[in-house]
Formats: sequence, structure tokens, C-alpha cells
Amino acid sequence: GALALPSSSLAQRLSRLPYAILGGLVLIKNPHLDTMEEDILYHLDLGTRTHNLPAMFGDIKFVCVGGSPNRMKAFAQFMHKELGLEGSGEDLADICAGTDRYAMYRTGPVLSISHGMGIPSISIMLHELIKLLHHAKCRDVTIIRIGTSGGLGIEAGSVVITDTAVDASFQPRFEQVVLGDVVVRSTDLDRDLAEELLACSKEVPDFPTLIGHTMCTYDFYEGQGRLDGALCSFSSEKKLEYLKRAHEAGVRNIEMESTAFAAMCGLCGLKAAVVCVALLDRLEGDQIRAPREVLREYQQRPQRLIAAFIRRRLGLHPPAGPALPSSN
Repeated sequence: GALALPSSSLAQRLSRLPYAILGGLVLIKNPHLDTMEEDILYHLDLGTRTHNLPAMFGDIKFVCVGGSPNRMKAFAQFMHKELGLEGSGEDLADICAGTDRYAMYRTGPVLSISHGMGIPSISIMLHELIKLLHHAKCRDVTIIRIGTSGGLGIEAGSVVITDTAVDASFQPRFEQVVLGDVVVRSTDLDRDLAEELLACSKEVPDFPTLIGHTMCTYDFYEGQGRLDGALCSFSSEKKLEYLKRAHEAGVRNIEMESTAFAAMCGLCGLKAAVVCVALLDRLEGDQIRAPREVLREYQQRPQRLIAAFIRRRLGLHPPAGPALPSSN
């Protein structure tokens, strides 16, 4: 059964305990799961009765999530090569093939999953992923979101490692309405993990990597101060003033998932990081004008950094020859 934690101060005290004391377990903050004979992970097409989750996933140590199914398949194939596993990796099976909501691939101790776009999509996936890791009795899991973003005052192609995810008012919080009440959760990410990732960036020196705040919004257009959507209710001057205030508050990039990701992973005892490439500098424009082949190479940059991190954690040397994810 699930580890039932009351919503009282006991659960809060447990969540503040050092990771090692809890044995690196994935915590489930839902006492109701204990009463269920079966847990159907509907959007992943998995379940506790239909699948042997500990056998399938019990030795997973790294979970990488990103928006696009194609990109996460390419990342899994890239990691197959990086880990020196047998075969080409071209025929990796989608574990969630029974659903078209998300795609999931496994290579050695690495799980690669798509989450779609925006907070609603990633939160549904995370609820079921976190339960999956719990049911599978996984320990000492590191979870990383790899994705794309709009930069703020940084050059296109830069990779931002998030220290704190902030909302559109630059506050480190995730607000969600639960039964009509606004619930506020912290969005702190693991600082040691962020520093470790920054140190790993020295192994991929051909692009700039930095640590900064990431602003998470509910929308790509008006919510991010864009002037080019179907609706726009503000002037270009107001837009620039807002983005400059964000930059002064420490924001270095903007995306649409990090606050929910940080809040949920933090509450469930998962060491988490967000690593996103900037496709443009939003202080210079709204539209992404770089050629597709340039954007493809940009999108490979977080994958290359995370591969270096996983190799270092596992004590592996880089594979011979040029290592680049496929560009599909």
C-alpha cells in the first residue's frame, strides 16, 4: 500500500527531514491511496494490478521529463548511446503506447517521459508518475525537466539551470484552487543539484550555461507579455517595462511548467531540477525566428548537459565520437 501521511504537521516535519533519513523514498501525501485495492494510472496506461511496477521500474534512478514526445524519444535514444547499452536504441518501445496523452521510454536507469505543454498537462503526468515511482519502490530518484524557454537578457542558445521557479508576479510560489480555496506551495528546487549541474556544464563548453530564476506562466502569449497573439491588451512600452522588472527580480527565462513541477516534486521528496535552453531573448522580440536546424541544435543542449550529469553520477566516461541526440 501507499505510505499514508496525514496532512498535519507530521507530514510537514517528514517532508523537511534529510533525504537519507527517509531512505530516498518517494513520498505520497495522500492517505486515501491506502484504502484502494488498485491504482489505475489512467493517462499512462499503467496500473498496480495490471503491471508489476517494481519489476518494471524499481531500479530507475533518473527521470527526465520534457514537453514533446518526439524530443523525449530522441533523448532516450541518445542516452542509450551515452550509457553504452547494447543495440542501436532505435527500436525503443513506448511504455505508454496504449494512450496518446504521454510517451515514456526507458534506457537503463533512466526514464524519459513527455509532459505536454503547460501546468495542467505536466501536473496530471506528475501525479501519476510520482505514484508510479512510489508503487515501484524507487529510491534516491533525481528528476529533471529539460525543455525550451524564452530568455531574458541572455543570448539565444544559452542553457538556464533554475534555482527558483517564480510565478508571473516574480514570487516563489505555486497557487492552485483546491475545493474552492487557494492553496499556496513552495517552488524551491534543490540548490546542490543545480550547482552539480552547473559544474557538469564544463564538460559541454560550446554553449553558455547559467543559474537563474525561471518565471512560469499560464500562457505563451499575453501571459508572457507577447505582442503577437490573437489578443493583446497592452502597449509595447508596458510589455518591455514588465520584462525588465522580471529581469531585475532575477528572472533569466520564461516557460510554462516549472512552478507546478517544483512544488509537486518538493512535496514528494524528489530531488528536482529544471534545465531549459533559451530559444531567443525576449527583450529583443517575441517571435522565434531562428532556422529550424539551429533550433534543433539548441534543443539538444539541455540533453547533452543532462547526459554529462548522468554519466558523471554513474562513473561512466563519454562515448567515443561526436555525441548528439537525433534531431527528430
